[in-house]
Amino acid sequence: MSALLTADWFQLDSYYRKFDLYTMVWSMDEGLGNMVVSGAPYGGPIAVVRDRKQFVRIATTTKPVITIYNCVGSVMSKILWNNGVLVHMGWSDGEQLLCIQESGDVLVYDMFGAYQKTFSLGQEVRDTKVSKAQLFPNPHGIGLAVITTTNRMFLVSNVSEPKIRSVPDLPRANEPISSWCVLSSGQRSSSVIGFLVCRDKEIYKCQLGESRAVLMRPEIQNPYTQIVTIVPSQNGRHVALLTDSGFLWIGSSNFKTKYCEIDTGYIKQPKELVWCGSQAVVGHWDDMMCVYGFNDTVVSYPYDGPFHIIAEMDCVRVISEMTHELIQKVPPVVEKIMRINSTAPGSYLVEASKQFQKRSHRADEYIRLVRPELAAAVQDCVDAAAFEFEPDTQKMLIRAAQFGKGFIMDPVLTEHYVGTCRWLRVLNAIRDPKVAIPLTFLQVQNLGERILLDRLIWRRLHCLAGHIASYLQLKDGQTRVLSHWACYKVTQPHLDNESAAREIGEKLRNIPGISYATIAMKAAEKGRKALAIKILEYESHSKLQVPLLLTLGEGAAALRKATASGDTDLVYVVLLHLKDKMGKHEFELTIRGFPLAQALYIKYCASHNREALRKVYVQEDNFGGQAATHIRDAMDQTNLGSAEASLISARECYKKGKNDLGAALCEEFRKLCKQQSSLQETYGESFSGLSLHDTVRALLDHGEVKLADKLRSEYKMPDRRYWWLRILTLAERDDWPELERFSRAKKSPIGYEPFVDACLKYRKNDEALKYLPRCRDDIKVKYYVKAGFYEEAARVAFELKDKSALFFVQSKCPIRESSQHEKISSLLEQLNTKK
Repeated sequence: MSALLTADWFQLDSYYRKFDLYTMVWSMDEGLGNMVVSGAPYGGPIAVVRDRKQFVRIATTTKPVITIYNCVGSVMSKILWNNGVLVHMGWSDGEQLLCIQESGDVLVYDMFGAYQKTFSLGQEVRDTKVSKAQLFPNPHGIGLAVITTTNRMFLVSNVSEPKIRSVPDLPRANEPISSWCVLSSGQRSSSVIGFLVCRDKEIYKCQLGESRAVLMRPEIQNPYTQIVTIVPSQNGRHVALLTDSGFLWIGSSNFKTKYCEIDTGYIKQPKELVWCGSQAVVGHWDDMMCVYGFNDTVVSYPYDGPFHIIAEMDCVRVISEMTHELIQKVPPVVEKIMRINSTAPGSYLVEASKQFQKRSHRADEYIRLVRPELAAAVQDCVDAAAFEFEPDTQKMLIRAAQFGKGFIMDPVLTEHYVGTCRWLRVLNAIRDPKVAIPLTFLQVQNLGERILLDRLIWRRLHCLAGHIASYLQLKDGQTRVLSHWACYKVTQPHLDNESAAREIGEKLRNIPGISYATIAMKAAEKGRKALAIKILEYESHSKLQVPLLLTLGEGAAALRKATASGDTDLVYVVLLHLKDKMGKHEFELTIRGFPLAQALYIKYCASHNREALRKVYVQEDNFGGQAATHIRDAMDQTNLGSAEASLISARECYKKGKNDLGAALCEEFRKLCKQQSSLQETYGESFSGLSLHDTVRALLDHGEVKLADKLRSEYKMPDRRYWWLRILTLAERDDWPELERFSRAKKSPIGYEPFVDACLKYRKNDEALKYLPRCRDDIKVKYYVKAGFYEEAARVAFELKDKSALFFVQSKCPIRESSQHEKISSLLEQLNTKK
């Protein structure tokens, strides 16, 4: 294997490599050494602001300016800092810049300098002021921890959903803190977050959920008086701390295991001390960078000028005024293939591929060497290519894998090969200096394809994001990219409404899942109401169109869309909104042009606002509708005088509408109300709201037969109904003699069966026997049975010569009545004999 491929490697306890990513194109007014630098993880933007602790001559404005660069040093945005004292700044997992002020207010900006929001760390933090702050990754997201001037400690587990929590206080809380860090470990469901706080030689662990701080006792052999720096690894399992005697102690985060103790040769505190992955620590002293391994080995790199270190999950990035470099542990599969004198199958396969390209017969010799482990060799070459940054090295390894794959048939390996090639093309595209996102393969695996797409979208690289979404065949990828593109497009003030709406409509026409309402809402938020309305024309879902049109004040358009959809619920939403927002006259004019809306409004008013309904009918000269509202008023009135007045109004409305029948019925109802008023005075009980039927029954209950008969005659109540009422009231009053007299007064228009039913209802079977002979012949037998007179029922059936009726009586007669059964059987035999 060529030595050039390992020229940038160095060895600690294992191999590491340091290589250039980009040549920087900074355009700073001051040197990098005077700056506070905060780089977002996962190859994110770099925020730079002048360090207020350093006294340098200011050539420009006295107000600090936060400049945000990409990873090649191109300016993305600038923020003129007009707020309070800036204590710390860092990045969220959504690549938003978090600026922590001394007051405890946290201002959030996007990478283009646009203000997003502010959240506060509470009144206690505001009163005591923030002295130190750190942002830290944890299973919940990006967290924020602060220490106030009174050494009180607070943290937020996730800055996206800030919930302030306090941790136990230190003993002797007023004594100064020499160094501190946040320790986060565990899975999302059981993560443990706490502070490691150093005070001289003491280390305290202050953990959420605990009642007091715990004193930790690391085994440090070399003498010291103070711990000046303490740094945890990103997985929370290891800790590195530096003493004022210059010794670097590396061990487990519970301080029970010591890995090594290294003399750095530096007494003063380093500018930066960070972890490179989880097996090496990188220190920054002035113009020197040192990399420390767990086996007491050190590799130093001098720099010509100032530089800063940005920690990543599997590596560190080093940015100077000239270069942007990356230091990482050499992946084991890369080390296995590329180390000098390697005998790994993958190394032989790479050499075989090279010989094959030279058309040398030695390719066959190498392939014979690796043939027993050819599948593993192909797998290693594919995996190694994924970890490489240099395209030529990637091609070399992929060609080797392709060459070896030709000798075996393995669908799983082929799929892995194709997937890795796809990702390599994507990674090379985003690592390009024009994009400048130097992600490693492990980082992109940890992020996931959807978050990678989001990061491109946040940078407004919509074209590249669209191509990657198509290339990786991401579900809904195109929809997300184009939705964001459209939302960004409508915020551009230089584009006229017509062309912007047309371009958005044409671009998104055949894209599934696009919400034009969301895009229109974005335009409306930017004050471009006309553009929002034009974009809404492309929205096919009325339920999404209508609410936004109402928000924009386009009531008539919203009503038109709602009625066109045929969704009555949606029409009601618009109607109620317009009713609240418009004047009465304007509202009525608006809905008059929409028959469906007007019909639904009338229906609504009929249930909720009768006076408004009446006004609608008055405007439309709908006399029948007006009369109906007055009649409903009359029926709801408890005062008979008021009900009579409402009926007079209803009668007049019917007369205007030339409805003589309606007018006559209203007059009759009015007269009835007047009579009910008189009855109410007489009997001292309410007759209000009673119908003619109920009024007559009430009179019969009071024994006022003549008065009831008079009302019956006056209002032409049918005889059948009146007889029913008499029968029911007499039965209820238990006036059986009067019931019999009533039955003989004249022939019953409803027959005599109701008399029987009334008697049976009150268990007066003997009374029922008086009316049974007068029942109709076709049901007489059934009524005898119903009353329990089985023998009489059998005799009637015999007289009628109805054999089936006799069988019916026999089936209903109780078994215990043996004598009656014998008589029925005798009658059946006689009937059979006669036939």
